[in-house]
Amino acid sequence: MAATETFRRPFLERLAHHARVVHVTAAAEFKLKYSGSALGYVWSVVKPLGLFGMLYVVFGRFMRLGNFPHYPLYLLLGIVLWTFFADASTLMMYSLVGRGNLLSKLAFPRLIVPLSVSTTSAITLCVNLVAVAFFIAANRVVPRVEWLLLIPLLLELFVVTLGVGLFLGPLFVRLRDVSQVWDLVLQLMFYASPIIYPVGFLPPWWKPIAFISPFVQIIQDARAVVLPHTPVGTAASIYGTDWGYAIPLFTGFAITFLGYLFFRREAPYIVERL
Repeated sequence: MAATETFRRPFLERLAHHARVVHVTAAAEFKLKYSGSALGYVWSVVKPLGLFGMLYVVFGRFMRLGNFPHYPLYLLLGIVLWTFFADASTLMMYSLVGRGNLLSKLAFPRLIVPLSVSTTSAITLCVNLVAVAFFIAANRVVPRVEWLLLIPLLLELFVVTLGVGLFLGPLFVRLRDVSQVWDLVLQLMFYASPIIYPVGFLPPWWKPIAFISPFVQIIQDARAVVLPHTPVGTAASIYGTDWGYAIPLFTGFAITFLGYLFFRREAPYIVERL
């Protein structure tokens, strides 16, 4: 019993130390990202808002996709969550190569690098969600207790995105062409997922395939929580049962678990392959 407690104490101490390192590194990177900029942190909001404005004009006005309640909020929430996923996964892909000098000089768990990068992107996501909150208030959407469900949804998004980044980082170390492939995959995912348009615009045969993706499940559930009177398709409605959630949840778990195993296998060889 004493031996077990002795083992647990160093483990918990190391875990707390690594958590502090991730926190400090992520905060420093977030500040450095906008250092020397006249607008500073405002740029973290400008990008999703700019994309939202352009897409809303094109699809909401010209193509008449916004003919259901709160389409602007529907679109903005999707853009903000998508921006986090795309930016965080891409930054994690470059993170190991970009910190080659640091990795070769210091001995520390390599997992800290993608974890700190994803945490930096999560800080940006929180800033963007503040902007979303202003839009929600302007549209007079009444807050509800169900909004607390956004917390596990955002946590799921963070974990799944981290799992994707754990694949991409070591793969990019091995093969630089991975960046071109991932750019293409992100473009295909953006237009194949119901980010701009409602789920009802998807062909019937594609809907169950689209909801295999945990990202689609997360974004639709977030919309359903925030906008209860907007017609939002969820995994339960697409598969016809609440058990339908098991499919995207299992996919997300598999991505994260396999990503961790792959990263753990590749970590000892990263420096020599840089």
